[in-house]
Amino acid sequence: MAEINLDKIYSSFLLALEESDDEDSLSRIHKEFLGKDSVISKQRKNISKLSDLDKKKFGNKIKDITQKISLEIQNKKINLQKVAYKNREDKENSDISIDWYENTGSKEHIISSVMDEVVQIFSSIGYTVAHGPEAETSWHNFDALNTPVWHPARYESDTLYIDKKLQNLLRTQTSTVQVRHMKDNEPPIYIVSPGRVYRSDQLDSTHSPVFHQIEGLAVDDAISFTDLKGTLEFFVKEFFGNNVKTKFIPHFFPFTEPSAEVLVSWKDSNWLEILGCGMVDPNVFENVGFKKGTQGFAFGVGVERLAMLRHNIDHIKNFYDNDLRFLRQF
Repeated sequence: MAEINLDKIYSSFLLALEESDDEDSLSRIHKEFLGKDSVISKQRKNISKLSDLDKKKFGNKIKDITQKISLEIQNKKINLQKVAYKNREDKENSDISIDWYENTGSKEHIISSVMDEVVQIFSSIGYTVAHGPEAETSWHNFDALNTPVWHPARYESDTLYIDKKLQNLLRTQTSTVQVRHMKDNEPPIYIVSPGRVYRSDQLDSTHSPVFHQIEGLAVDDAISFTDLKGTLEFFVKEFFGNNVKTKFIPHFFPFTEPSAEVLVSWKDSNWLEILGCGMVDPNVFENVGFKKGTQGFAFGVGVERLAMLRHNIDHIKNFYDNDLRFLRQF
């Protein structure tokens, strides 16, 4: 199959978008370039005819151009709405003291920025994003993840429960999303689950009762610790740079076996721990109803930890103080 020139299609799209001045024309552009009869849609249907190598290569190109066109159309739509509202405001209200559209604008918080970057790194190698509730059950947060009733993490001193029977709580990890996803989906599974988590921690330079995590899960045929190691080494180099070295050391987590911590070499030549990982314990797969012999790996990283390392931030509290002198640096 001859490969079409996607760059030429994108250039034609940008030209049409520039000439668009209302939402009706935007709809026509969307139909022309992304509709079911568009060239891109027809090419997407032909991917199945390609070799495995070409499927991945051309499929990624189709995905990228689709996302770029969708984003451009959405941004154009927002700008047209802003202009319409501004024109209406100027026409209907002569109060010159009101300025709804300040030039200062807004900016993404450093936590959101780092979280989005991590998600994008894993998305680039085929992971999708999964979400779940912040108020969870003990079963999803502990039992399904092979954490016994006597484990210290289940003590009231460590976990923020929201009922007297200790059956409901504010999730202590986004691993709960992995459980929910596996209950509703069959392998192969490649997901990351970003979100806010809660623990009964005293605030200090590196701990907070509220923080953010990104957990990952991969379940597929014959997946191994080698796959886990390669995946995380790729992530670390993408996030911190190619010169950063990694080291895996044994650790213990109830829901993985074997388990490890990942350390990175830092500027002062010290090794700093950034995340935990391991092969998913067979008990976890049994708890979600997967067949015996299923293999997979999981990992979890603190978003604040990544941001603090990259930007030399000395106290986690800085992320939550809403001090513009701090936030404007990013």
